[in-house]
Amino acid sequence: MGLFDLVTERKEVKVIIKLIVAGGYEKPYYIKRYGLSEKVAFIRVGNSSEPMPTRQIEQLFAKRTRHSISNIKSKKQELHFQQLHIYYPGIGKVLNDQFAKNLELLTEDHSYNYVAYLLNDVNTISVKVARYYGIDRVDLSESNEYGYESIIKATQQVLDKLNLENRTLTKITAKERQEKRIWNEIAIREAVVNAFVHNDYTKELAPKFELFDNRLEITSNGGLPDGLSKDEFFEGFSIPRNKELMRIFKDLDLVEQLGSGIPRILQAYPKDCFQFSENFLRITLPSVRDTPQVTPQVTPQVEELLKVFTGMHNRSELQEKLGLTDRKNFRLNYLNPSIEMGFVSLTIPDKPTSHKQKYYLTEKGKAFNPL
Repeated sequence: MGLFDLVTERKEVKVIIKLIVAGGYEKPYYIKRYGLSEKVAFIRVGNSSEPMPTRQIEQLFAKRTRHSISNIKSKKQELHFQQLHIYYPGIGKVLNDQFAKNLELLTEDHSYNYVAYLLNDVNTISVKVARYYGIDRVDLSESNEYGYESIIKATQQVLDKLNLENRTLTKITAKERQEKRIWNEIAIREAVVNAFVHNDYTKELAPKFELFDNRLEITSNGGLPDGLSKDEFFEGFSIPRNKELMRIFKDLDLVEQLGSGIPRILQAYPKDCFQFSENFLRITLPSVRDTPQVTPQVTPQVEELLKVFTGMHNRSELQEKLGLTDRKNFRLNYLNPSIEMGFVSLTIPDKPTSHKQKYYLTEKGKAFNPL
């Protein structure tokens, strides 16, 4: 199934082999041809396996997920998987003629299920990466859509977009040149992949990604799985909401090891970055910004520029407000230093020379020059 990991750990002078097996949503598990009874459902007690009491069987069965996306029949049955046939050979794996069955993309009546629909080349799932001015959702500055395609391709595109946004900040001190990215690279990758793999797609909604001046928010649908506590979540216990997606993400090396994602994130960010509710799970990654000593480095030209901001402005508007006609002088002495110091931000950061480009004060800029 791909839903397990074998890893080695060294404890003192011994090498230990650890087998990690993912939990499931369809407990209790049993041998189907014998039916569900005490004779075929077992529970581990110490170092032995004991028959599961009838009451416990009934309790677990009542909590079963009956609307798993593997059991939902795709409304569209004419599906194409060109993207899967690109990604698998790309890592040295081949999909044979039985790939739909092997990857659990079929219902019991051999129709394509909703997992297949998410993985096929064209679907109706919209994946948005939004950028806002400032620190709230009042003014939207940029909206990118990566949906309507294989969920694997959408994941890669979101990762590429956020990697582009995750700029390297440089600070030169008397002793050395210090470089640091806005967000931890490992944490951001784990958070994105977790959001896609564990999202509740039964509502036909994808995870969303929102960029603010001071943070990145990643929100997935569905709260914690039944039976998984917050402590277990933070310790890395793995109960994949969508085991079929998890298996494929592992096949494609998007997931390194079961249950490793959250502990990796916690190496860079505290637990209070996670927010839980009944219907959503959100992780907020605060942005790292340059912290140069402001007063000695701010030139009169930068001060003049900050004072003329009243909202969003394009280059010509700012030059007009300052009474400047030389574009090169404006960029070199006014605009570029303000951006480098973190006082001014761009509405289209990945296309700095766009003719639609506008500029606005960051929270740091507003603090230096209160409006």
